[in-house]
Amino acid sequence: MARKNQQNPEIKKAMRKNSTKDFLSMAGIFLAFLILWEAAVRIFAVPRYILPAPTVAVKAFFEYWTAMVPHMLSTLYVIAIGFGLTVIISIPAATLVAYSKTFERLIYPFLVLLQLIPKVAIAPLFIIWFGFGTMPKVMLVFLLSFFPLFIDATAGFKSLNPRLIYVAKTMSHSEWKFFWKIRFPSALPQIFTGLKSSIAFATVGAIVAEFVGSDTGLGYLLMRANGDLNTPFLFALLILLCVIGIILYKMIEVFETMAIPWHASKRKDFLEL
Repeated sequence: MARKNQQNPEIKKAMRKNSTKDFLSMAGIFLAFLILWEAAVRIFAVPRYILPAPTVAVKAFFEYWTAMVPHMLSTLYVIAIGFGLTVIISIPAATLVAYSKTFERLIYPFLVLLQLIPKVAIAPLFIIWFGFGTMPKVMLVFLLSFFPLFIDATAGFKSLNPRLIYVAKTMSHSEWKFFWKIRFPSALPQIFTGLKSSIAFATVGAIVAEFVGSDTGLGYLLMRANGDLNTPFLFALLILLCVIGIILYKMIEVFETMAIPWHASKRKDFLEL
């Protein structure tokens, strides 16, 4: 045990060094891509309305920042509500599917059919039913982000080792205690995988909903910039959407590290195994 504890600082130091090296390599590749892009636009005199240089896009980002903030908050509000509904509904639904064969036979085919329907085709119906407010956008975000989390959560609940179930049932007859102490923690890695997929779909859903019918949000600004052939503004919006997507994804990763530090993908000492 003492030897293992002595190795831990060295292993952690090596892992930090590797992480820094990977980050610097990725940053170098991205910087080289931006330099090539800038050079190509200037050398071939590409018009700004076709492809602006990276420096022009960044300048537009700061120039239009004040105008983008209210619309960004509107889009984030829709994402938060729709994604929250996804979490609240999909995980209990996955639990019911894992526990009840009857529920699985009745509900699962309907959910698969709903997933196969193009969501963009449903969006105009939501506008007819719910108007041009927040509700149709929230519903589209929910529909797009629901299925990935539901599938991964269902797989997580069903993937528990039967031998572990047998041993746990011999030690305690409380199904509630078994669920919270064994089944749910065992499913968390796959649940978080579904959450990371769902948050990406939630962002896409909000933008698509704002395309179809809205007078606020980043999707609405994208449509306006496209109509005005304001390509630098389009790229500024794309930069903002990329930043939002990365932040939301990293937030899920942080919660994952806090919730399942014991999992192999999150352990800092897994190289010792």
